[in-house]
Amino acid sequence: MRIAPASELLGYDLIGDIHGCARTLERLLSQLGYGLQDGVWQHPTRRAIFLGDLLDRGPRIREVVRLVRGMVDAGFALCIMGNHEYNALGWYTHALPGSGRQFVREHNARHERIIRETLDQYADYPQEWADDLAWLQKLPLFIDGGNFRVVHACWDATLIEPLRQLYPDGRIDEHFLQASCERASFARQTLDRLLRGTDMALPHGMTLTGSDGFTRAFFRTKFWEENPQTYGDIVFQPDGLPDDVAQLPLSAQQRAGLLTYGATEPPLFVGHYWQSGKPAPIRPNLACLDYSAVKYGQLVAYRFDGERHLHRDKFVAIAVPRPEDAA
Repeated sequence: MRIAPASELLGYDLIGDIHGCARTLERLLSQLGYGLQDGVWQHPTRRAIFLGDLLDRGPRIREVVRLVRGMVDAGFALCIMGNHEYNALGWYTHALPGSGRQFVREHNARHERIIRETLDQYADYPQEWADDLAWLQKLPLFIDGGNFRVVHACWDATLIEPLRQLYPDGRIDEHFLQASCERASFARQTLDRLLRGTDMALPHGMTLTGSDGFTRAFFRTKFWEENPQTYGDIVFQPDGLPDDVAQLPLSAQQRAGLLTYGATEPPLFVGHYWQSGKPAPIRPNLACLDYSAVKYGQLVAYRFDGERHLHRDKFVAIAVPRPEDAA
């Protein structure tokens, strides 16, 4: 999705993964100077941009969707699709005939565990859920603001440019969702890369069980390191690698296959990666705004005013309190 600059706007407030933490979102919006008027959170001279992952895990998923949808529909915010919105759409979208599955998102125990809170919280509101799913389908996969960019996990121009040819505003349709069933398809590659990021196979066929309880044969990789030499140079949170694996050298072929986001590209904002600590730019033109809100971390925003280099003092963070019903 490409947005044109509005002369009356002073800037944008980009907000990371919310995952049902509605009360913390309200506190963050208030801290940013937004107010509730006619049932919609709004600011007279700024607009919010939500980086996806409104759904799953948290205590007030319906409330988050209602709040964000109200802002977007009223013109006070933009929102992109995260991997959890894609997962929800795939859970209900029938797969292509001959794909060997019934739905785009297979109904197995692992996938059911991830979406369970969302299904439970909407269980008594089937029409509301149907309406919200239709709205989620319309969320773009990316925003190109000219002097800044927004994507949930990874900006890959080799996929975004051909995607623009098919969907100029970045809003995919049901056919694209269904096509993602095929592992080698452009749809699958695009959705995996933009919504989940880059990864690499663990060496020697090994697997690791992450902090989320899932066992994987791959690990998430950075897409901004310019001269990585070892596995440890490219591993990204939330889970590290054992020291002996982290010290293994990358082959020339592995290094050549890594995606990079150039230092001269416009500032890029992503979520997805479960950061921790005091919010700060990863590099002068890259910021991750996911600080594990639903794990009692922080819900984080960045106040963007057109600067070429991102600044540490422009992050705004609200700690998510325990217990969960306080979020």
